[in-house]
Amino acid sequence: MLACGLATHFVPSNRMLLLEESLKKVDTSNSFVVCSTIDQFCQQPSLKQKSSLNRLEIINKCFSKRTVEEIISSLEEVASNSASKWVAQTIKYLKKASPTSLKITLRSIREGRTQTVGECLQREYRMVCHVVRGDFSRDIFEGCRAILVDKDKNPKWMPPRLEQVHDDAVEEYFSRVDDPEWEDLDLPVMYSNGRIMESKL
Repeated sequence: MLACGLATHFVPSNRMLLLEESLKKVDTSNSFVVCSTIDQFCQQPSLKQKSSLNRLEIINKCFSKRTVEEIISSLEEVASNSASKWVAQTIKYLKKASPTSLKITLRSIREGRTQTVGECLQREYRMVCHVVRGDFSRDIFEGCRAILVDKDKNPKWMPPRLEQVHDDAVEEYFSRVDDPEWEDLDLPVMYSNGRIMESKL
């Protein structure tokens, strides 16, 4: 949580009551004072051996590549010079996954970096709608068949190879559903003191 920027402090559970009592005594909303108070009780968390943070250098190096193909190629390069089980397992999982799903997921993650929460929700809603409707691919149903129904764990993806999933095919998943009976996600407008508020991460 700290590394992702979703948390600012780590306070052990056995110190939470002490922190709460100290915060009750703070008579200002000044963020520096509040942070200084929390700092007295926080500590640097110890990472578990399997924590992704221990692999951050490899993750940043490989997953910053532009395409899924380049990401896998970069991981394979690391694997050729390393005995890392995590890298080998990651390559295995990526190669076993639906090529279409990999490409729309990467596109979605990249777009989400610069979008508001509302824009992210709308984008993901449209993606999921197209996936469950089977508008452009039946991979979701094939995956369910292979894992949940027949349990042969041998899905037949269409198309079966990453290079066969073209950008224009990926683009379709981010379009509004062209069906009058299928409503687009319409988020309510939020107001605060008469002003329109925009949700942001």
